[in-house]
Amino acid sequence: MITFVEDNRDVDIYLGLRKQVGWIELDRKQAQQALDNSIKIYTVYDGNKPIGMGRIVGDGAVICYIQDLIIIPEYQSKHIGSLLIEKLIQYVNSITVKGTRMMLCLMCAKGREVFYEKHGFTARPTRQLGPGMIQYIRVEES
Repeated sequence: MITFVEDNRDVDIYLGLRKQVGWIELDRKQAQQALDNSIKIYTVYDGNKPIGMGRIVGDGAVICYIQDLIIIPEYQSKHIGSLLIEKLIQYVNSITVKGTRMMLCLMCAKGREVFYEKHGFTARPTRQLGPGMIQYIRVEES
């Protein structure tokens, strides 16, 4: 049975899920800080087995980002990712100040655009919006 648990900030689950989908390895302290600073986290379980996770980060008023939408490979293409993203969207809708609008953004992996477009996201650039941009900051240990 698929269930969604709110705000589980278990770093071992987070790191394990990231590893199963082949994402870059994070430092344990960095990973825990990411979880602790998330606005909302949903962890997806099949019984007692963690199979996915999605996080909301941002200021919770003007802008939020969907971060780390993870479904492990053997559970992909089973509509679980769609259920998870809809929960995340619903949560952001619930915290949006009445009479205002919130920007909900994400950076998707190449080739996943169609999935996100099905859930109401717009690929950039458009005529009105420039391309999304990114910069990685690296600080070496001394």
